[in-house]
Amino acid sequence: MRLNTHFGLRGVMIATVLGTLVVASVSALAENREISARRAAERKSFTDAEIADGFFKIAIGAEFSIAGRTDRIRKYDGPVRIFVESRAKPDRRRQVAEVVADIATRVNHLDIAIVETHNDANVTVTLVRNRDLARTINEVYGRKRAKSIQKSLEPQCLSGFKKDDNYRIEHSNVIVVADAGDFIFFDCIYEELLQALGPINDDSRAPWTMFNDDVQKGFFDVYDQYLLNILYDPRIRPGMTADEVRHILPEIMPTVRAFVTKRNSLPK
Repeated sequence: MRLNTHFGLRGVMIATVLGTLVVASVSALAENREISARRAAERKSFTDAEIADGFFKIAIGAEFSIAGRTDRIRKYDGPVRIFVESRAKPDRRRQVAEVVADIATRVNHLDIAIVETHNDANVTVTLVRNRDLARTINEVYGRKRAKSIQKSLEPQCLSGFKKDDNYRIEHSNVIVVADAGDFIFFDCIYEELLQALGPINDDSRAPWTMFNDDVQKGFFDVYDQYLLNILYDPRIRPGMTADEVRHILPEIMPTVRAFVTKRNSLPK
């Protein structure tokens, strides 16, 4: 198996060809002034070219890789089931469930839900205290890789996934600090859960996406809804190249636009 490793700044993503590792309560979003301010300032109108440009920057490629190809689409090819383990106070499991429900309503063709047992899950979310983050990274990813992660990024949240040789994601791990405040938690849980679904590249040249080390949001913004809806359109298959996606994207874009427009009550 080849091993690819990808990193973000406030989070981390590490990907393998078995795997990829990546680097808040919905009901409380309105109560957080930082999130409310960002939501009020959110840009919601984009050209097809702006959406496509962000998609190719984020869904194909990798910010950092130690080996293996990164020029393919990576995504789940079936239901996504998430188990949440809380090792911290406050216990934010209910908030994670609300974030997952929000993602489910905003990405068409994505079957995603919380489950009660680890054995039923293909995504594991671990909520930890800030002081336990390094130890948890070491526990999940091994001492050598954990040391490299900590030295390179000093993350506050981390996510990763394993994929097979056909670029289908098999399992994801997400680690998020629960006691660093609401805004950091919300920003981390949205970004890491979404990156664990496949769009693993952080790119500073994509100014409207949360998958940019210089951008913090704390909610599932319209631009990233476009990117995830393209990725999970059934016509986009794991392992596709950029050229293959570019060939069929004009057929997909009207469907994606219609869904995102309706879901967010945007002007037509």
